[in-house]
Amino acid sequence: MADAWEEPFAADGPAYDAAVARMGLGPGQRALDLGCGTGRALPALRAEVGAKGFVLGIDLTAAMLDAAARAERRSLAELLLADCHRLPLAPSTVDGIFSTGLLNHLPEPRTALREWARVTASGGTLLLFHPSGRAERAARHGRPLSPDDPLAEPNLRPALRAAGWHLADYEDAPHHFLARAVRAS
Repeated sequence: MADAWEEPFAADGPAYDAAVARMGLGPGQRALDLGCGTGRALPALRAEVGAKGFVLGIDLTAAMLDAAARAERRSLAELLLADCHRLPLAPSTVDGIFSTGLLNHLPEPRTALREWARVTASGGTLLLFHPSGRAERAARHGRPLSPDDPLAEPNLRPALRAAGWHLADYEDAPHHFLARAVRAS
């Protein structure tokens, strides 16, 4: 499945680029793509941090990382097989974390948010993104929106705050989901 993962979403590239741009990363900074899959966001992250910056893509699925390598994205970022609940990184290692469609699939989203805050420098950015909104995804899967969805603003805002993040932007539009949070001091 990993080799064909991007085919149905080929037109989403500009949406990824625009979302990454909203992170506010600059040349020389350190970016992490959590749940990077085949590495669709890695080109945009590399463009933001430049040649002197560092980009790391982490995924729990070896087949996805292999597909990213075959797509020649290893030249843009280091790729690492790891669990996003227990990242093999020192505290304050990254300036920004980008994550597409991961948090609401995790068994312990609050634990993950705390771990992500641990590895992010003070003032760093977390950007949760999906190229479709929550309602569109629920309809596609034939289910109603759940009030327990960790991405619903009434659930996400306190979860982020408890983990050391400040929710700066929240957009659940028909054609995209975006939540940008800043790591508290």
